Amino acid sequence: MRTHLRKRMRRAFTLIEILIVVVILGILAAIVIPQFTDASQEAMRSSLLTQLQTIRSQVELHNVQNPTTLFDPMNPPVAGEPWSALVNNNYLQSPPKNPFTPSANDDTDVATAPADGGAWVWSNFNGWGTTIYAVNVDGEYLDVDGDGKAD
Repeated sequence: MRTHLRKRMRRAFTLIEILIVVVILGILAAIVIPQFTDASQEAMRSSLLTQLQTIRSQVELHNVQNPTTLFDPMNPPVAGEPWSALVNNNYLQSPPKNPFTPSANDDTDVATAPADGGAWVWSNFNGWGTTIYAVNVDGEYLDVDGDGKAD
């Protein structure tokens, strides 16, 4: 009878073995979780880069096709809707949303300077004509391609 109990007891895990497994799982979690956080930030940056490329190309297309009514989000045809010229003429499906702005209420706003609180800035930033830039929650231009310049 005792040999039967000993065999049964040997099949169970000891407290030390369980603690070792828990520590190993904790170490693996500490390595993996920050990578998921970075993946989220990278996804937002990728989304922003794609939106900027789309917006810029659609603004350029609009201006080429409509040279007498150039796109200007600061003087939109529909009051309070800076993207209406592009959305209403099917250049964009909907107003672009900046994923780096804090709330859904201002993620489509356009300003002439980051300090004005817009999610996007319509600017003559480099002296070569007007273009659109993204702004983060601190009001800084986002450098999505890492070249040290506003994108």
